[in-house]
Amino acid sequence: MFKSKLGKDEILRLYDKKLNSLDLDVESITVHTRYGETNILATGDPANPPIILVHGSNGCAPIALETYANLHKRYRVFAVDVLAQPNKSADTRLSMKDDSYGKWMNEIIGVLELESVTMAGFSFGGLIILKTLEYDESKIKEVYLSAPAYIVNGNPLKAIFKVFIPMKRYMKTKKVEHVEKFLSALFTDRDEFAIEFLSKVFLEFEMDFTPVPVIDAKKALAIRTPITIFGADEDLMFPGKKMLKRARKIFPSLKNGSLIEGSKHVQNNEQNELIEHEIMG
Repeated sequence: MFKSKLGKDEILRLYDKKLNSLDLDVESITVHTRYGETNILATGDPANPPIILVHGSNGCAPIALETYANLHKRYRVFAVDVLAQPNKSADTRLSMKDDSYGKWMNEIIGVLELESVTMAGFSFGGLIILKTLEYDESKIKEVYLSAPAYIVNGNPLKAIFKVFIPMKRYMKTKKVEHVEKFLSALFTDRDEFAIEFLSKVFLEFEMDFTPVPVIDAKKALAIRTPITIFGADEDLMFPGKKMLKRARKIFPSLKNGSLIEGSKHVQNNEQNELIEHEIMG
């Protein structure tokens, strides 16, 4: 998925830079799965209950650890590097249309010998968690989804003009102003690391532009695991109000659905702290 060794080295240097900035005692674990090696960052007391964090598209585990920076005080945190993303896991690209992501995550849970595990995911990570529940939810205690993919989609024309075109213009011109325009449509607050990281990813990584599917209502009705969803009020990709409306119709196990006012697709620090507080109870 990396276009060159130099590009990969530059992206993974930024990965390590973010990880080292977190001031956490982190253990790196490699889990061998049928889909390839999966890198996982673990932190927190091993005696604590387990929680799995799943980052969004074009992301990595250190970003997930930073997003909810206090979970390690209460949980044994496992932040997963999603396959075929700009991180340290294998470059096997799974299909969003079948149960591959569910099989993969359940395999990880089995290898780590986890029981009664909580899961928390942002954006594309939400799709992965819902796929996990579809395939086998027996070892999942509860899930928290922030601006998740796979429930509803936004207006594709808006996405093309505000997200896709600025990305393509940057890839053609290498002018950072186009990355900043892309991020201003998706991020509630400016994020300097995201500008630096995605400036490399857009040029040096083969991104997946496959349309994101939405969960079948029958599959959603079969899920029994408690689900908490945080919809983002100003989310271009997965509009919060539309998402919560559908979620209340199709998920019998929906425990709570909250709309984060003033939030674009990517929440700011204050909004993430509210989500984190909810997770930690």
